[in-house]
Amino acid sequence: MKLHFTKMQGCGNDYIYVDTIAREYVLKDKVELAQKISDRHFGIGSDGLILINRSKIADFEMEMYNADGSRGKMCGNGIRCVAKYVYDKGYVQKTDFTIECMGAVKKIRVFPEGGKVKTVTVDMGEPILQADRIPVAIPGDSEGRVIAHEIAAGDFHAKITCVSMGNPHAVLFSGEEGMTDFSLDLLDIDRIGPCFETHELFPERINTEFVTVLDEENVRMRVWERGSGETLACGTGCCATAVACILNNKTGRKVSVHVPGGTVDVLWDEKDSHIYMSGPAEIVFEGEIEI
Repeated sequence: MKLHFTKMQGCGNDYIYVDTIAREYVLKDKVELAQKISDRHFGIGSDGLILINRSKIADFEMEMYNADGSRGKMCGNGIRCVAKYVYDKGYVQKTDFTIECMGAVKKIRVFPEGGKVKTVTVDMGEPILQADRIPVAIPGDSEGRVIAHEIAAGDFHAKITCVSMGNPHAVLFSGEEGMTDFSLDLLDIDRIGPCFETHELFPERINTEFVTVLDEENVRMRVWERGSGETLACGTGCCATAVACILNNKTGRKVSVHVPGGTVDVLWDEKDSHIYMSGPAEIVFEGEIEI
């Protein structure tokens, strides 16, 4: 069977998108399919697979798989790309609509230029800060939060702040007194990332953000994503990073997170406590693959 696909990226976080609305594919093994097409040597090459489906509870559904075939609960860059796809393809004419991912419905606003979407803002909802809901096997503070908690992952010592944006994140900062210091440019993330991802304190594994604060409105970040390894960007990771910065009094409530693939802007709104994530989405190319 030939599978039509669209490769898209948001700040370099690239996925293979399959439109099941236009073509009703029968995909028997989505785990194996995600692994095959994500392979950068023997497949198309991507950070994972995303299916664009109809939804019973929202305008559209995003069904996401990581490069290792594991199911993803949320993908910030991915949901922006889905928003661009459905608008650019004419499936929706309004600029405000909704997208579901594993039962969670997110409000979307697209900003088209010349009929094509360039930027997308997503209402990511409230960040989850309670340790048992993230989940992490770490005692929380009086409010159940894990803020600047010291752990050792292999030979790397860090103070982590844990946040869930629909998927779990551990955020750590360079320059923390008494902890392992690091330069983002020299960080051996391929060695250190797996030590955090598979740490016994994280029952569902963890996405890990390594962050350097530049000023009150700007930070740099590299991310190790569970199931995919290092990616050039992680939308939910940018959101978690902004939350961690604010909880640790390192920035204001509006933060530009600079990742290797670009910049994602995050606002933690005081009025409703929701996280608003804004960033680009681009189509790379379309094609067909035999499966």
